Amino acid sequence: MKALDLFCGAGGASMGLARAGYEVTGIDVVVQPRYPFAFIQANALDADLAGFDFVWASPPCQAHTPLKHRTGKHYDCFIEATRKKLQAWGGYYVIENVVGAPLRVDVMLCAAAFGLRSYRHRIFECSFPVQAMPHPKHKVRVNRRKMNRRAHWDAGGFVTVVGDIGRYVGPEAMGIDWMTGNELSQAIPPVYSEYLANQLLTAISRRPLTMTGRLI
Repeated sequence: MKALDLFCGAGGASMGLARAGYEVTGIDVVVQPRYPFAFIQANALDADLAGFDFVWASPPCQAHTPLKHRTGKHYDCFIEATRKKLQAWGGYYVIENVVGAPLRVDVMLCAAAFGLRSYRHRIFECSFPVQAMPHPKHKVRVNRRKMNRRAHWDAGGFVTVVGDIGRYVGPEAMGIDWMTGNELSQAIPPVYSEYLANQLLTAISRRPLTMTGRLI
């Protein structure tokens, strides 16, 4: 199956789709020199979705994070425009964003539940049936003692914004080893998209299809 990753960034979600067996293409308005798959530099909302079986979309999240209050800047929200584009297309899709964003929350995922040393809670709106990942209660172990960020990590602490201490903690915190710290701060762990993309494959294999190959 061919998957398109809209607003792909440096490819965190794309890597998970590839690991699930999809042929992946990414689109972003900013050039991504470390993106590991086929890449198109373009406005994601202008993308031609024809020929793709599945679309993943991660619209910019700044409008829905505390960042907007700290900077005083205005951030546009592209979620509704993205949703309308995907619904008009009519295929399988996932829209991902931060907790609090205006999505229908079909599932929420936590990196720690996958054995990673970060939390990175994200919510997902899916056009196909999904099952929630078990999310055991956890104590958010962040740096409250204002110690050196590296010392906090070395002492066993978790990170919430991986860009704080850069690419050196990427593999353990996010399952990512090819990005810069700034790229990591904008990414999601590949296990999220791999988990949901595999659920789509399972749903397709178990349920009757229409003549166009869509789930009934």
